[in-house]
Amino acid sequence: MAEGAARKTIFMVDDNLTNLTVGKNALLGAYRVFTIPSGKKLFEMLDKTTPDMILLDIEMPDMNGYEIIKLLKANETTADIPVIFLTARSDSGSELEGLSLGAIDYISKPFSPPLLLKRIEVHMLVEEQKRELENYSRNLQGMVEEKTKTVLDLQNAILRTVAELVECRDDTTGGHIERTQSYLQILVDALWTDPMYRDEVSSWNIDFLLQSSQLHDVGKIAIKDSILQKPSKLTPEEFEEMKTHTTFGIKVIEKIQENTSEATFLEYAKIFASTHHEKWDGSGYPCGLIGEAIPLQGRLMAIADVYDALISERPYKKAFTHEEAVKIISDGSGSHFDPNLVKLFLEREQEFKLISKSMGGKSGAQL
Repeated sequence: MAEGAARKTIFMVDDNLTNLTVGKNALLGAYRVFTIPSGKKLFEMLDKTTPDMILLDIEMPDMNGYEIIKLLKANETTADIPVIFLTARSDSGSELEGLSLGAIDYISKPFSPPLLLKRIEVHMLVEEQKRELENYSRNLQGMVEEKTKTVLDLQNAILRTVAELVECRDDTTGGHIERTQSYLQILVDALWTDPMYRDEVSSWNIDFLLQSSQLHDVGKIAIKDSILQKPSKLTPEEFEEMKTHTTFGIKVIEKIQENTSEATFLEYAKIFASTHHEKWDGSGYPCGLIGEAIPLQGRLMAIADVYDALISERPYKKAFTHEEAVKIISDGSGSHFDPNLVKLFLEREQEFKLISKSMGGKSGAQL
């Protein structure tokens, strides 16, 4: 048995000096034993030292064992200390009461010193194994969380790389993806404050949602450079081809889905890619969806996407001021945009302004 501080500590609580002496002599070779004559003294000792186990007499004046264990279990600091009752009682009702209060065992008095030592050894081993299992469980949970974070970080890195690949082909959209993701975060946060949307938003995986928003323009990878990088306004025919980036985006994302077992975040990406150019009045593309037939995610992205396009400079237009962009979005309520979401946008428009300034909205996406 290891000496000194490595030994387990036992508090033995009994108002009978003989019992304390016998018990201490039986255990002293294996444990650090503190003999305590009352419940009051026990709690004074607990303020200084936390034992590995408490041996607790039931029949004591002033405060009996049942009262003491109730107080122990009610205190977060002492609740997990294993308690074994020492008792002269032999009826099963008393044992059941003690066990129901949280005791781990009963040892009858007068006790045999070898038997007392053996019973405590067994319980100490059980408690040690329990702690090891709890530590293993915590470590395992930590490993799972770390692995999950690693996967999410890798997933986000892949998404960002694909998004940046698209963005670097389109010289007019520098920083657009990063800014729209930040605007989207503002709007999603606003939804939590509105009872109309709270239930739907609570079902979303927000991390996946925000990550996947980076792919809303992924279909532009199929658009010709002569259109994507045109320094002047698109012709009607060119604009029709530009509009196909939404449907091609769906195909790209579905192709990725075929090669991954974790497709939740890609479902969000598909919604963003296919619906961020739909309009509330049905005049948008590619499907001409009307009102709430447009998924909420797409209606949110429509505001974030248009705001960034408005405040951004293009070869054929100057950047609108924040105030001008806010007015255009406000005027588009009920036609281009969901009126309820426009209200939320107007409540948070100063946050949009801060993002646009801090992230340098100098160039924008094609509307």
